[in-house]
Amino acid sequence: MTASPLRGKRILVTGVTSMVAGPMAATLAVDNTVYGAARFQDPAAREPHEAAGITTVRADLATGAFDDLPAVADVDYVLNFAVARSNDWDADFAANVEGAAQLMARYEGVAAFFQCSTAGVYESQGHTLLTEAAPLGDSHRAAGMATYSISKIAAEVLVQHTATRLSIPTVIARLSVPYGDTFGWPMFQLMMIEHGMAMPVSTDPPTTYSPLHLDDIVGSLPHLLDAASVPATVVNWGGDEVVAVEEWCALIGELIGKDVAFEPSANAIPSIPLDVSRLNGLGFHSTVSWQDGIRRLVETLRPELVTG
Repeated sequence: MTASPLRGKRILVTGVTSMVAGPMAATLAVDNTVYGAARFQDPAAREPHEAAGITTVRADLATGAFDDLPAVADVDYVLNFAVARSNDWDADFAANVEGAAQLMARYEGVAAFFQCSTAGVYESQGHTLLTEAAPLGDSHRAAGMATYSISKIAAEVLVQHTATRLSIPTVIARLSVPYGDTFGWPMFQLMMIEHGMAMPVSTDPPTTYSPLHLDDIVGSLPHLLDAASVPATVVNWGGDEVVAVEEWCALIGELIGKDVAFEPSANAIPSIPLDVSRLNGLGFHSTVSWQDGIRRLVETLRPELVTG
């Protein structure tokens, strides 16, 4: 199956100030009209996004403040990346669950609605690859994110209900570990390794995930949007390679000439490796190997430390 690249489209990206949505929106803005929505409580926060060709607009999913958003007739796709992780149950349910449904109702006529969910909705099954039918659970509570998994599960349910109720073609993508040359979990691990800090890992090693580089986040979007349907389509969103934290941190240490200490912890996020057969069936395979992706990140963020 093939999917046409996103060009000449009008795309609303919510949560544009977040780690993933910002770089993704900037990449999309090269060939599309992109509106980047966030609360923008600090007006200066608009500047880097505007410089990247994104039209910034204010929105708050927690309160349903959508007055600044573009009209339905001016948007082809809505990509909802807004997320609240405050550990306040009322606030996070309002933003992550009710807010997503209100946003869908606001854009009832779009060609497709994209809900960025998370692989964190799954209950860990150790090293078993998780299909979209795997049991859901609270995988992030031990790591201090009490509301995250549960509010994202609730969001999926309400988004699916709203898609059917309003006949909005919808796709829900359960994102694994996102990263790019300048962001992501490996960025924080690079800083920890640089300063000799021990790396928390699962007590059932290796600690495995399905990381997805920014290049492949953007590259997979046309395939995912083409899969939007009523009822909503749910797809695991990760790279083709299952990789352990221990593996990519060891490579970071090798690149900067630092030993890496691992600390098994009951508070570490457990392994959540994804079965991406459904994504592959849409015609997409990841293109950036985890080794190349980690090397690019280290060489971009800490070129002066690279020893080999």
